[in-house]
Amino acid sequence: MTSLRFVDHLHDLIDGVDVILSDIWGVVHNGLESFPEACEALHRFRGQGGTVILITNAPRPADSVQRQLRKLGVADDIYDAIVSSGDLTRHFVAERAGQSMFWLGPERDNSIYRGLDPVFAPLQQADYIVCTGPFDDETETAEDYRAMMGEARNRNLTLVCANPDIVVERGDRLVICAGAIAELYREMGGDVVFYGKPHRPIYERAMALATERRGAATPLKRVLAIGDSVRTDLTGAQAFGIDCLFVMRGIHAGEFEGIEWLDPAAVKELFGHPPLALTRELRW
Repeated sequence: MTSLRFVDHLHDLIDGVDVILSDIWGVVHNGLESFPEACEALHRFRGQGGTVILITNAPRPADSVQRQLRKLGVADDIYDAIVSSGDLTRHFVAERAGQSMFWLGPERDNSIYRGLDPVFAPLQQADYIVCTGPFDDETETAEDYRAMMGEARNRNLTLVCANPDIVVERGDRLVICAGAIAELYREMGGDVVFYGKPHRPIYERAMALATERRGAATPLKRVLAIGDSVRTDLTGAQAFGIDCLFVMRGIHAGEFEGIEWLDPAAVKELFGHPPLALTRELRW
């Protein structure tokens, strides 16, 4: 047997927790509909004096993420603030005013540039690349971009990845994200700057916002991360030094189907270093 803990309710883990850093996609919604019990759990935690910061690899500003949440029926009162990888990418672009970029991504992500007045250029003339995702995540794979990435590598362009996720849920399907293209470019020897989980800046920003809301810094031992991705949520939380509640219903759902306990070998294969606990879905 393994010491890995399975829990059914968030309230079993929050003794001594003041701040929750929660993933959004896969925990609070699946891209098409919200998860009412997850929303209720975060609302109840806040009702007991806790602070909830939503951290997301969405390649859009926080206010755009908030509008999407509202459309999906997620109330504003389940969280205190939102930190997105899109916000961090905006800072990179703003610091390079006058340089030209090639934008790789769907038109729906254009809010990431709102108010920045960036200079767009073809790949052959750009100073760097910003990738918010594939042009068409319904049909394309990372391999469809190999030739493009080869051309970028020949020019030694830096690729800024505005969403390190490899895949994300959309209803009952998985679609690729910017991270899949960025990892291909990195494997080809390209220079990649990642914004979002599992990288430290998004956690630092989240904790700064938590400090603003609470009026004092919170020790990391009193912070709990919640997420559904080993590569981003779990790895990022552990690297930052905080515990993680791992949600099994998300992108790894197929690997957990029918599992009630894990032997040590399975734990090592799935997680490397395991999370604090697993739950099938977030509920109070």
